[in-house]
Amino acid sequence: MTFYNHELEYRVTLNTDLNVFFVYDKKNENRYATGDTIEQAVSELKKTA
Repeated sequence: MTFYNHELEYRVTLNTDLNVFFVYDKKNENRYATGDTIEQAVSELKKTA
């Protein structure tokens, strides 16, 4: 699923084995971040910009 934020577009997946969210930059799939919540993962992704 693709979500839109004011700063970026991202795709969210959930690894159910690890119970961790992965957020991928829609324009660059090699850029991603993880977090216990979607909000935490998005925040981490913003830091990598």
